[in-house]
Amino acid sequence: MQFVSTRGHAPAVGLSAAIAAGLAPDGGLYVPDVLPAPRDLHAGATLADTATALLAPFFEGDPLQAALPEICRDAFDFPVPLRPLGRDGDHVLELFHGPTAAFKDIGARFLAGTLSRLQAGKARDLTIVVATSGDTGAAVAAAFHRQPGVRVVVLYPDGRVSPRQAHQLGCFGDNIQALRVAGSFDDCQAMVKQALADTDLQAQVPLSSANSISLGRLLPQMSYYAHAALTHHARTRRRLNLVVPTGNLGNAMAAVLARALGVPIGQIVLATNANAVLPAYFNGGAYQPQASVATVANAMDVGAPSNFERLRWLYADDDAELRAAFRAFAVDDVTIRATIASAHASSGELFCPHTATAVKVLQDLRARGAKGDWAVVSTAHPAKFEAVVEPLIGEAVAVPPALAALLQRPAHAEPLAADYDALREVLLRR
Repeated sequence: MQFVSTRGHAPAVGLSAAIAAGLAPDGGLYVPDVLPAPRDLHAGATLADTATALLAPFFEGDPLQAALPEICRDAFDFPVPLRPLGRDGDHVLELFHGPTAAFKDIGARFLAGTLSRLQAGKARDLTIVVATSGDTGAAVAAAFHRQPGVRVVVLYPDGRVSPRQAHQLGCFGDNIQALRVAGSFDDCQAMVKQALADTDLQAQVPLSSANSISLGRLLPQMSYYAHAALTHHARTRRRLNLVVPTGNLGNAMAAVLARALGVPIGQIVLATNANAVLPAYFNGGAYQPQASVATVANAMDVGAPSNFERLRWLYADDDAELRAAFRAFAVDDVTIRATIASAHASSGELFCPHTATAVKVLQDLRARGAKGDWAVVSTAHPAKFEAVVEPLIGEAVAVPPALAALLQRPAHAEPLAADYDALREVLLRR
């Protein structure tokens, strides 16, 4: 299979080359030149085996093809349970049982498995540069920590991630460097994209990305949707509809691709915080990126979602068809807080702010008469956002053991101006 740029001005490459590059030379995002035919998937397989079957056509003929089952076994070794939520037909898909307590662990660990194999025997280290609005950076850092031949540079917006997220980002050391940027996530993301497109820099420092712009992150995220939907369909004979909290659109795009490959997924509804670029578009407005605003659901504080390019590619830039296929709703901070508090008071449920946005959207859908079976995608453990959650529920949130171990480590992050030249200087250091 070959992969091409969403912008159409870069040569087609194989999957390994697309993963290693991160971003296409024309600044676009890599996508398959054609989608594979729907897969013959079945319930009852392990998550790793489901992932292998789903991803196999993308790896066909690639140098990593033979290693795919092993990569999946190594990456998908923790549960992603789909459990009932309140009323009949409502569910929550928990994706936070990995080492850094966020769904980003799944894609990051898979990406580490691919890049570490591609990097084996190379004379020069690969530098992975990644922008994070909270969870991506820690997942990438954990996945690549002490991997030979790989250096990771993480950029995050100073003061706009939770204290525990910030601690995770700076607690690894060794081959992981954290940079706290005096700006927004959008600033961090723009700097990363500029670095990846800097051919002079790449000649001196080989670079790749671990954001959801990377196919090595995006493609494996299809797996948990496939696993949950296939299990649900085998039990009920009904499709599973999804409410996905989203910022950069990577997690939602993975669900969209899984559905396109024949996974029994029904509707996909997007939930955002006050950064309402996507709801404005799907309500009929122009797609107009904006400066991001800080919210309590900080991992979704994105004003220019990168994966919108991929979504438009999938729908051949037909805005009318794209708008007809999705709905998107914004939830403000007051409502996010109220949802966290009321869910705990009424049923003992604990949600992170991002999951709470999706819970509120599902509640509103049901109030408007939505039928069928639905799953809220739970993207992070509430213990990562104790400063938001604990005052709302009046008690401490138990910290998962893996997260607690990370919080015991000392942490350090280097300050950085929101300036590309400053980042370039850091990347050139040896």
